[in-house]
Amino acid sequence: MFRLAWFVNYGFGQYGWGGRWSGNVSRDVGRPELFMHNTKTLENAGFDYVMLEDAPVLPDVYKASPDYSVEHGIFRLDPFPLVPLIAQATDHIGVIATMTTSYTPPYQAARLTTTLDHLTNGRFGVNLVTSSPHAVGQNFGRDSHYEHDLRYEMADEWIDAVRALWDTWEPDAVVMDEHTGLFADPAKVHYANYNGQYHRTRGPLNTIPGPQHHPVICQAGGSGVGRTFAARNADTVMAGTKGIDGMRGYRDDITRIATENGRDASKIKVVHLIEPVLGDTMDEAKAKDRARQEAAAADIEGKLAGLSYLSGIDMSQFDLDAPLPDMADKVNGHKSSYDQFNRIAQSGKTFREALSGRSGQQTIELVGTPEVVADQMEEAMEQVGGDGFLFVLPFTRKNVAEVADGLAPVLRRRGVIRDGFAHKTFKENLQEF
Repeated sequence: MFRLAWFVNYGFGQYGWGGRWSGNVSRDVGRPELFMHNTKTLENAGFDYVMLEDAPVLPDVYKASPDYSVEHGIFRLDPFPLVPLIAQATDHIGVIATMTTSYTPPYQAARLTTTLDHLTNGRFGVNLVTSSPHAVGQNFGRDSHYEHDLRYEMADEWIDAVRALWDTWEPDAVVMDEHTGLFADPAKVHYANYNGQYHRTRGPLNTIPGPQHHPVICQAGGSGVGRTFAARNADTVMAGTKGIDGMRGYRDDITRIATENGRDASKIKVVHLIEPVLGDTMDEAKAKDRARQEAAAADIEGKLAGLSYLSGIDMSQFDLDAPLPDMADKVNGHKSSYDQFNRIAQSGKTFREALSGRSGQQTIELVGTPEVVADQMEEAMEQVGGDGFLFVLPFTRKNVAEVADGLAPVLRRRGVIRDGFAHKTFKENLQEF
């Protein structure tokens, strides 16, 4: 069996704005109902979790201006207030929200995540990012953002500090003895007194332990230091490496690093990014895929803006009809994502040709009827070894319905995805198989 999850881009901000099937944008944008409804639909379809993406910045690298982002609706609302609303509308599915380790103090992080663990009855998880580009640092009072590898060095301390705070209350510290009037045992509540090079925190927390004690940790380690951080700390890892060999190699790498660090690697669930194109017939699915690729290839400016955000380098300055200079060593953003594009750009193509290649974040191409795509997903999992897939389609009602009502039932009838939830907490269900 394998897991299904959905990458909800931009929290409850933009979600495929302006498309033919985007729904009533004026009604949905900035309101929680769409996300509550869609997540309940995914829960019924057998999904393990939704992950709410976030970045505390209005992208302005492209042309040194936020104009493109403003014109195209690329905004974000903080995902954390959405978590309890989704939890209220659902019963079992895990809900993950994204937090920056670079600019969230450990005490604030530990207190907030514990509170949400309570409010979701143990179904909360946190996706840890170190953030990019430089504008993020400037939003938090710095002249520029921390260097890439330094961010992960700081994140190593950050998660240790947060765990120390989570553990300031022992699991059985709360007794609530009505006969003696004792709420909690003082002998089981301790100071953290964490003193690192980058983070210091005293504790103890003033929140009691949540149902999971340590909420589920999610991470998307792509670079070398990112993979190490994920393998050391995450319960579920999002992977975007291309092809079956890349998927298998990534999962094997996470397993190796986790084992070297004394972890049981079987408890780390790797989910691979996919963007399936579904149709009632193969011809319909292929036509939809062709139309999507043609539209994406024509949107050169959108790709330039996206690549600028990923790299932290303004891509508008380069000649589209000449080769792109190799700037991999200058990137201080999403290094692994940029490296994938850079390999194409450095293969003798012009910048325009590299941008016009097949669009998307998917690890493998999935095009066809629900039955054909289900075959492809099963075959991939058999070759890779696990552990599931993360859908990166826009979070529209149409996309969710096609997957939940078309693809998921085929997978469920074959017994390869869950047909219910055996446990109360997110972490227990994640570890079920």
